[in-house]
Amino acid sequence: MTQTLTTSSVPALDGIAPISQLGVIRAVGEDAASFLHGQLTQDFALLDARHARLAAFCSAKGRMLASFIGFRHGTDEILLVCDRSLLAPTLKRLSMFVLRAKCRLSDATADFALHGLAGSAAEAFLAAGTAPWTRTTEADATVVALYPAAGRSRALWVAPAGTPAPQGPALSEAQWQWSEVQSAVATLSAPVVDAFVPQMLNYESVGGVNFKKGCYPGQEVVARSQFRGTLKRRAYLVHADQPLAAGQEVFAPDEPEQATGTVVQAAAAPGGGWDALVSMQIASASRNDLFAHAKLAEGQSADATQGVALQVLPLPYALLDDI
Repeated sequence: MTQTLTTSSVPALDGIAPISQLGVIRAVGEDAASFLHGQLTQDFALLDARHARLAAFCSAKGRMLASFIGFRHGTDEILLVCDRSLLAPTLKRLSMFVLRAKCRLSDATADFALHGLAGSAAEAFLAAGTAPWTRTTEADATVVALYPAAGRSRALWVAPAGTPAPQGPALSEAQWQWSEVQSAVATLSAPVVDAFVPQMLNYESVGGVNFKKGCYPGQEVVARSQFRGTLKRRAYLVHADQPLAAGQEVFAPDEPEQATGTVVQAAAAPGGGWDALVSMQIASASRNDLFAHAKLAEGQSADATQGVALQVLPLPYALLDDI
């Protein structure tokens, strides 16, 4: 049974938050777009200055090694925003495939300031009805429209280091992290690397996969999951009264030895408790007896009395059907 929590006591999501957990990879050179096009799940060959891309970098088995928000930052330069915990290994792995391409990759985190904009702060830069992944500019800053959270508009603001932050009410980074969870658009981090094909995080439903583009690592597996009806896991929002963390496993009482899902991303909820994005078996999403547990040792069974009870919440967007 799906339950909905009251938001009457939750402060409005409105303001500007610093973002410290994200970093920036710079790809520069005349082959930057074509190189990324051949490595990531989205189309970078046709990326223009008015749009950004949500994309995944996958292993040969189709499992996500990193996720990005990518956009042009000049004629031959593309910036990829990702979780800092994955930046160094991702940069190293991507660099292995550059070979003779005219593209240089580097860690540009120190060169940029990142802020999250919510509510009126985002609406100051975005026209009404602006679609997610639309890119606009304001002086030297790039503003990328994100999926909304808690009914409020959101955007990512990226500018050269030292650029004054946009004006507006202050929003804590913890509140921003909660909005990221509430948007149900997952940012991959180290505890869950190499665990999901993109559809297990709903990436095909939020603009993170282009099924018409050319090959990339894991493309065959990703396509097969979509077009052969083999997808059995999706990402769902949940709420708990106790803390949750990425990498925790989710169980049902009648299957205590086999996890039905994994916590992907979690944050403290302003109204109390914790919200999380969980990738789980589609068949489990309608249950009201799920619980999160620390990862089990081999041969160990999960104990519901020691786990964290979960309530499944509605997703803020519609899922695309697999074919």
